[in-house]
Amino acid sequence: MLHVGVNGYGTIGKRVADAVRAQPDMAVAGVAKTSPNFEARVATDRGYALHAPEDRHGAFADAGFDLAGSVADLVRRSDVVVDATPSGVGARNRPIYERHDTPALFQGGEDADVAEVSFTARASYEDARGADYVRVVSCNTTGLARLFAPLSEAYGIDRVRVTLVRRGGDPGQTDRGPINDIVPDPASVPSHHGPDLRTVLPDLEVETMGLKVPTTLMHTHAVNVTLGSAPDVEAVRDRFESETRLFVLPADLGVDGAGKLKDLAMDAGRPRGDCWENCIWGESLTVEGRELYLFQAIHQEADVVPENVDALRAVADMADREESMARTERALGLDGQLGQGTPEPERATPAIADGGNGDD
Repeated sequence: MLHVGVNGYGTIGKRVADAVRAQPDMAVAGVAKTSPNFEARVATDRGYALHAPEDRHGAFADAGFDLAGSVADLVRRSDVVVDATPSGVGARNRPIYERHDTPALFQGGEDADVAEVSFTARASYEDARGADYVRVVSCNTTGLARLFAPLSEAYGIDRVRVTLVRRGGDPGQTDRGPINDIVPDPASVPSHHGPDLRTVLPDLEVETMGLKVPTTLMHTHAVNVTLGSAPDVEAVRDRFESETRLFVLPADLGVDGAGKLKDLAMDAGRPRGDCWENCIWGESLTVEGRELYLFQAIHQEADVVPENVDALRAVADMADREESMARTERALGLDGQLGQGTPEPERATPAIADGGNGDD
């Protein structure tokens, strides 16, 4: 049994904690917060041992919380720590993990040099096996790597061009709004996503451009890939449908945007309405010679969650890639993809329900 500490119980941390709790070969050693807010209350209500920095213990006591100890105590009690703190904080936390000889995962908001390996399960699992420090790349990089790894294996890739239409903030990031604008982010080319993607797919020729728009729902990618060979569109569709973390949305579902996609996830019984998969609009799949075009949606709060679980197994060398991904997906219920029917009302609570961070 792998005992996992989660340092940072915000957008990503609370999801990772619940996902870890659902795994039959893992347990949550505890979670850490810096503020005694509603998320700290949720953590204690779900039975997680709550920790905080020593200089914050008084604030937690004043708010009525009983703490299990300090962040250092959590690190000592953990076999591996998932650092889900805000961007830049993870790098400052690494000396804590080093002092206690505890391996750690960092999130995509950190620079790549915070860790030995940048990680997605589909592209770099084997590189992370037995590593002490692993960076789970951002939501957008995760989504792109999931898409391009199987295409590269099947057909080869000569060149990739992606325009990322990015949400302005997560639902709880009130400090990012109100907003009423469409902003190139950055106006220069490429955006940071292409270089980040090469940390897990180093040979990929990729150019990326980014926009921010006034929504909190999801990111949307407009993708053009020049393949090494010229498949027909049905072959590409079949290839995507064979990948458990890619979901090709059938046109007959009538999902024409991120809002309906979130509704679909909630109606399917997903905790917090999370979409762990890339969601590719099936009718957007177009092949012209060696050129492939598509649109996909990436749920920024959720798609890195199964990747964190797999990274934990890689660091602890508990399974190979295929077995780890299968275990993760069975435990989360991801092996039953969206759109394949909704649960009975009495069964609508998923396995992990009892149980802000990286940049995008």
